[in-house]
Amino acid sequence: MEAITTAGTFFDGISARPRPVTLRLTFRLEIAGEDIARDWSLLDLRASETARPLMRVTHAQGPESVEFADDPFAEALKARCPDLNRTESEGGLTRLVLWSVAAGVSVLLTAIYGVPAASGLIAPLVPQAIEAQLGRSVDGQIVSLLDDPPLCNEAAARAVLDRLTARLAEGMALPETPQVSVRRHKIANALALPGGRVILLSDIIAKARNGDELAGILAHEFGHVAARDPMRSVITAGGTSFLLSLVLGDLTGSTVLVTVGQAAISAGYSRDAERAADAFAVAAVKRAGGDGAALAAILERITDADDEKPDAISFLRSHPFTAERAARIRSLAGEKPAGSGILSDAEWQSLQGICPKPVKPEGTKPDNGKTTTTPTKKL
Repeated sequence: MEAITTAGTFFDGISARPRPVTLRLTFRLEIAGEDIARDWSLLDLRASETARPLMRVTHAQGPESVEFADDPFAEALKARCPDLNRTESEGGLTRLVLWSVAAGVSVLLTAIYGVPAASGLIAPLVPQAIEAQLGRSVDGQIVSLLDDPPLCNEAAARAVLDRLTARLAEGMALPETPQVSVRRHKIANALALPGGRVILLSDIIAKARNGDELAGILAHEFGHVAARDPMRSVITAGGTSFLLSLVLGDLTGSTVLVTVGQAAISAGYSRDAERAADAFAVAAVKRAGGDGAALAAILERITDADDEKPDAISFLRSHPFTAERAARIRSLAGEKPAGSGILSDAEWQSLQGICPKPVKPEGTKPDNGKTTTTPTKKL
């Protein structure tokens, strides 16, 4: 590229003192003078308002500028510098928008991929005492979300449940025996919480046909406890909500938006975590003398058929399809063992009564079967 030179005046943008310099234009603008040496990219040059033949050129990244009165040099500069006459407000706004979009995308990608990956490393490091305290808090929040269902603690049934819990936990890689509670609710579900806590909703007991089926559900949740999936889930949810708050510009909440964003990103444990918990359950039930395949039977019974239809976004589901899970569980379980199962008929009948029907005062209307929806995960 042909070099063009001319004489000019340099201003440092701090003082008003003009300083004579020589300007040399190639694919860059070189400025040389006494104690002055600048090498400016043509992309950073902006023209200021002046009267011809004087031309003033500033640097977009600082206060420095040069002036010269040379029409051929000015025409050559315009030809080689397409952004010379662009106003900085336009460039600044475009740059701001691009940086804002890039920052938002990076935060969302961190929320989707980075936070879950980090939670897997952090969860095993959380002290047991802190996790237990967190578990109590989460337990209270879940109970509140369920509209404070009553605790089911019929003495004889509670004794059977405690024996079943201890029997399943025997030989497991658990820090301590899980704390299982039962709440009266018309949704068939079970939840594992931090600190080894497990909540059974009473309808899951009502829908189970024998002790092995309920044992499979319990052992599945114990599998999550052993892998510390609940702790990992809490860390992921907390970190994701914080990052989404940054994107939304509200570090204090925006509860609804953050909740919706979190629900869109993560709806329960990963498929791998669910498969691992299923395998854990089959092994635990078989070790306790029960039928490991019973878990498949109850899963098939309580799953809503409409929720199993494949669709275009089926890969986003957090749980494997029930048919897939059931087939894998039966493959792992093998032959049904001889015997009556983990619980005797008498023990199973007793356990089914852990939530006695409430006695209603005379004159009250019968229960219309109305249920509440909850944000709990699918088994």
